[in-house]
Amino acid sequence: MTLPQGFIAPADAHPRPLHIVSRDTLDNWRQGQAPATVAWLAAHGYDASPGSVLALPGGDGGLAGAVLGVGDALDPASYGHAPYALPAGDWQVEGTLDAGARAALQLGWGLGAYRYDRFRAPPRPPARLVLDKPDAETVDVLAASLRVRDLVNTPTESLGPAELEQVVRDIAARHDATVEVITGDELLARNFPAIHAVGRASHREPRLIALRWGNAAHPHVAIVGKGVCFDTGGLNVKLADGMRNMKKDMGGAAHAIALAELVMARKLPMRITLLVPAVENAIGPESYRPGDVIATRKGLHIEIDNTDAEGRVVLGDALAFASEQSPDVLLDFATLTGAARTALGPDLPALYANDETLARQWLDAGMQVRDPLWRMPLWRPYLRYLTSNIADLANSGSSKMAGSISAALYLECFVPQSLPWAHLDVYSWNDSDRPGRPTGGEAQGLRSAYAMLKARCG
Repeated sequence: MTLPQGFIAPADAHPRPLHIVSRDTLDNWRQGQAPATVAWLAAHGYDASPGSVLALPGGDGGLAGAVLGVGDALDPASYGHAPYALPAGDWQVEGTLDAGARAALQLGWGLGAYRYDRFRAPPRPPARLVLDKPDAETVDVLAASLRVRDLVNTPTESLGPAELEQVVRDIAARHDATVEVITGDELLARNFPAIHAVGRASHREPRLIALRWGNAAHPHVAIVGKGVCFDTGGLNVKLADGMRNMKKDMGGAAHAIALAELVMARKLPMRITLLVPAVENAIGPESYRPGDVIATRKGLHIEIDNTDAEGRVVLGDALAFASEQSPDVLLDFATLTGAARTALGPDLPALYANDETLARQWLDAGMQVRDPLWRMPLWRPYLRYLTSNIADLANSGSSKMAGSISAALYLECFVPQSLPWAHLDVYSWNDSDRPGRPTGGEAQGLRSAYAMLKARCG
C-alpha cells in the first residue's frame, strides 16, 4: 500500500504530538494539561472552534505540540485544514480515536494535503500525519478522490479523448480488466451517431471507451461518465466566463473512472461496465448545427436546439448502450447543467433516480460518509420543454425553467423504465479556496456512490 502525500509511516518519523479536541471535549482535555499549557490556551482565547489550530510552546523555544479544533468528528472535511494550518513536519495524534473518526481523519488529512503540482510546486510541503496502521480502504477511497481532482485539473491540451482513453487503459492493466474503444467514423459503423456528431468537428477523434471487469456471476453495475474534454459550446459558442473552466466538462467521466477503479481496487463482488463517451465539443467545418436532426443509438431522432447542450447528446448513446448490457443498476455522472448549480450551489450534486430504493440507498450513504447529495424530481410534465416539431425530441428549448430537471428527463428517455437508474449532476469543482477544498477539481458523490454499491453487494 502506497500512502499519498501528507502521510508517513512511523519508522522514519519523529512526530510532535497533536491533540484533537472539539468545543464539547475541550474542558475535559484542558483539565489534564500542565498549568503552563492551560495559561497559554487562556492567553489565546482558544475555544476549539472547528477549523482552528493552536501551536503549543516547548520549554526550549520550540514546539511542544499543537491543538486541532474540529466539529463533526466523522466528517473528513473537519480535518482538512490541518496539513497547511500546522507547521510543516510530522505529527501524530495523542490519545485514541474510534474507527470512524480515525478513517475521517486519514481521509480529510489527505484531501487537505492535496495540491495539483504538475506545473507548479506548492509553496510549502504539507504537515505529515504519522500513521501506525493506515486503513487500506481509506487509502483507496482517498486515491480515488484525488484521481478525480487530478483528471479535472489537467488542462485539455494534456487530457483530450485519446489521453483519457490511456488513463482507462492504464487502470485496466493494473486490475486485469478489458478495454474496448470505438473511435472516429467507426462510431457511425457501430451505431453511435450522436457521440460522433458532437465530436466530429475536433481534430481529436471522438470515441466511446468501454472497460469491463468482474465475475459474470456477480451483480452487474454499469457506470457512465460524460467525457467532454473541452466544451466551447459549439456553434452556440460560450462567452469567455462560461468557457474559462471547461476543461472540467469531463468531470463526470473522472467520477465514473475513479469509481470503477475504486470498486476494482477493493475487489467488490460485482461486475462493472464503465462507459465514457469522450469528445471535444469544438468549432469547425464539421460542427453540428442548431436545427440539425441527428440519429441516436436508441432510434430516437433529436433536433439540436442548442449545441451547448452536448453532454446529454453523447450520454444518450452511452446510456442506450449500457442498457443493452442488461445491468442490475445503471449510474451516470455528468457536469450537465448550470441550472443544478443555480438551484443547489457548488457543493450539492443533484440526484435523479427512477427507482426509490436506489435513490434512498445513495442518499443514506451520502449522509453516512458525509458526502451529501440532494434529490431532485423527475417531473415528467417538464418534457414539454424539450418538444420538437420535426423530431422525437429536442436537446434543449427556449424556456429557462427547470433546466436541470429537463436535462435529466432527456437522459431518462434512453433508459428502460424497468432498469434502476440514477443520474448525478455534479459540479466537479471548488469555486474558492477552503481548507481541504482547494480551488479546482473536486470529487462529489464519489464516496457515497462507493458506500452505496458496497452496501448493495453486502
